[in-house]
Amino acid sequence: MEIFDQPYTIDTFFAELLLPVPIPKLFTYRVPHVLNERVAAGQRVIVQFGDRKIVTGIIVALHKQAPKEYEAKYILELLDDFPSLNDLQLKLFQWMADYYMCTMGEVLNAALPSGLKLSSESMVQIHPAFNLEETDQAFSEKEIILLKRLQQESLTYSDIAKLLGTKHLYSILKSLTGKEAIILFEEIREKYRPKIEKKVRLTSAYASSEALEKLFNLIAEKPKQEDVVLKYLQHVPVMHHADANKSGLARKKLLSEDISESSLSTLIKHNVFEEFEVVVPRFDIPEASQPPVILLSEDQEHAQSDIFKNFETHAVTLLHGITGSGKTEIYINLIRKALDSNTQVLYLLPEIALTTQIVQRLKKVFGASMGIYHSKFSDAERVEVWNGVLQGKFNFIVGVRSSIFLPFDNLGLIIVDEEHDASYKQQEPAPRYNARDVAMVMAQMHHAKVLLGSATPSVESYYQAQQGKYGLVELTKRFGDAQLPQVVLADMGRERKQKTIKGEFSGLLLKKIEDALASKEQVIIFQNRRGYSPMVNCEDCGWVPKCVNCAVSLTYHQFRNALVCHYCGYKETLPQQCPVCTSTRIRTVGYGTEKLEEELSLHFPSAQVQRMDLDTTRSKTGYETIIDQFERGETNILVGTQMVTKGLDFDHVSLVGIFNADRMIHFPDFRSYERAFQLITQVSGRAGRRDKPGLVVIQTSSPDHPLLQTILRHNFREFFSAQLADRQAHDYPPFTRLIEITIKHTDKKTCRNASETLAEQLRLHLSYIRILGPGEPAISKIRNQFLMNILLKIPRGKYDLAAIKKTIAALTGQLITDKAFRNARVIVDVDPM
Repeated sequence: MEIFDQPYTIDTFFAELLLPVPIPKLFTYRVPHVLNERVAAGQRVIVQFGDRKIVTGIIVALHKQAPKEYEAKYILELLDDFPSLNDLQLKLFQWMADYYMCTMGEVLNAALPSGLKLSSESMVQIHPAFNLEETDQAFSEKEIILLKRLQQESLTYSDIAKLLGTKHLYSILKSLTGKEAIILFEEIREKYRPKIEKKVRLTSAYASSEALEKLFNLIAEKPKQEDVVLKYLQHVPVMHHADANKSGLARKKLLSEDISESSLSTLIKHNVFEEFEVVVPRFDIPEASQPPVILLSEDQEHAQSDIFKNFETHAVTLLHGITGSGKTEIYINLIRKALDSNTQVLYLLPEIALTTQIVQRLKKVFGASMGIYHSKFSDAERVEVWNGVLQGKFNFIVGVRSSIFLPFDNLGLIIVDEEHDASYKQQEPAPRYNARDVAMVMAQMHHAKVLLGSATPSVESYYQAQQGKYGLVELTKRFGDAQLPQVVLADMGRERKQKTIKGEFSGLLLKKIEDALASKEQVIIFQNRRGYSPMVNCEDCGWVPKCVNCAVSLTYHQFRNALVCHYCGYKETLPQQCPVCTSTRIRTVGYGTEKLEEELSLHFPSAQVQRMDLDTTRSKTGYETIIDQFERGETNILVGTQMVTKGLDFDHVSLVGIFNADRMIHFPDFRSYERAFQLITQVSGRAGRRDKPGLVVIQTSSPDHPLLQTILRHNFREFFSAQLADRQAHDYPPFTRLIEITIKHTDKKTCRNASETLAEQLRLHLSYIRILGPGEPAISKIRNQFLMNILLKIPRGKYDLAAIKKTIAALTGQLITDKAFRNARVIVDVDPM
């Protein structure tokens, strides 16, 4: 039989890529043959998108079917040896895109830390056909300097700016491009860089006792070199442990010992020491040496037992535990048990403010197996946590809402602490998701359990627990002998008549602060407005400075001496005189945290007053520093926004003052009573958390308000029943689902016309549901765009929600194809907060 060689053919593969762009489709790219054996779903790749844009995409699927409509571009580069995302993540992204009415590309953009996305940087190189020595073209002095340097290496724009000592490069680069002397191109650079530490160690020739003796004889007359070796040996016990030298010593550490850098360099040059580099973590959590024993009270034991019973029949359980009841201890026990069963755990917290104290406690228990993930971390730090989850280094993550995107593959337990908190909701940009709700979907995909915890559960969650959809466990007593604080109302109307008010402080609150300070106790004052004053006006003509971009008055910030818009960031200096009537009688109106801090310092000059708000906590360690000072007793009075309500636990706080309860209660929103109840109850819970009784003073002009009376009685069920009846009467959650549509446009009339057109179409196609609006929101203009809102109320379980969303998507898409409205922006927010 004659054997013929069969021609060898190479398969051509195509990859379906998810790109971080707001287009609702996957994109097909061709896999270069050299990558055939290496590509897999979940890996990151670099591709060209459009004419010039370079983006990082994720491989979703591989196949051999070439696209019919266009010729597929090649994948430029494969970034991963192993997948950075798994199938469960991609499945979750698809669910989020469908439910929150956005694209998978937008979900990917939110999910991937910036350090895992590639950046392209403009580069300049010498033209391959250009020779400076042979050309007869004329060049300026700066052009010659640049060309000579480019003969050695390619340069970035910033490199060239430094080389030539000018920021104005355009004319030089344009001239050289025209003379065909240079080429401009985009170089792809991966943003994430591992942290490298330079270390030194003795070379193998000197890493023994005998060799060291000879070395000391050689350098006996060189004291500085001898000092280097002695200092090294103090830190690295080469004489006692032969392997100790392998790990070496950080060069920085050795040089910090007041030794000569030149002597170290000489010893390296003569091969006594050698330099090497190691990759080190950006944040290092030590191993938990002796995990503290956590003894649960009888009530906590019962609660824990009830949680396990509920987990047998429910995927989700709500733990309703009053402030100070010891929910964290129960969480720690549950986390331990989940980790012991070799599953992953995600512990969600609404804000970074909460993580500070809790993380310190958790570090002592879980040590290096715990990862921390939040937005105050650098891109590189977040990438290290992402990779740590991928590689199994971190089985337990503590983080804020973005932690739901991490590459978990074996979740066993998700704890959502302070489940009621609005910070779990992403407002801008898409996806406008609620991490609490996404966590429940994640758990379903992983066959995991979810524990929702709160002292003031959301009306929706408590209702689901009452209906039996969630398990319900309640802790009604504080841990140990601690009692709930006494709540008293400072009647501002009566005090004004009696003239006992100083500024905006009631006589009652000032007296109680004075008593607390005299007893060496600490005080928290809550005011949910940052800045110095919410408003400034002219006493003669009534002029109020407004933002040029938004329909809001500017807030005065004294420490910056600036008027600032809290919506777009616009700022201007406070004028010395009124621009309308030239009067110099310009005064501040109302109290922000900054003004409270100043006035409290005047009332109590010997007390240390500290402020905790967005302005004082912008830095990475801002929260930690303020909380640490308060814990150590260096701060006597802490003034703060809602950050101070978030689960903080202090031993010596005996008084909490709530500066202005009325503003919270009377806010125009169906959730205003719920938010007021939650904020006041949560901040009240900071008082008297040990064996000392606490006191809460609430300043109000409406002391008979039913909500405040419910708070006085610490009666959550009474509050819940009243809210539920009100919500049912007016078709609000939990009886309906809400979808809010916001139309934005730079022209007010066009914005109104577009919203009216859309509302009319929605009523025509969705006549069976309630549609409210269009109407102007409380703030009708933000960042130079006018706003109009339409609200859809969809009865739960009665209609096909997916079909309704499909209709909304079609109608909103149709609206912006209309020539009159093509510049309008339509924002769809599912389950708005």
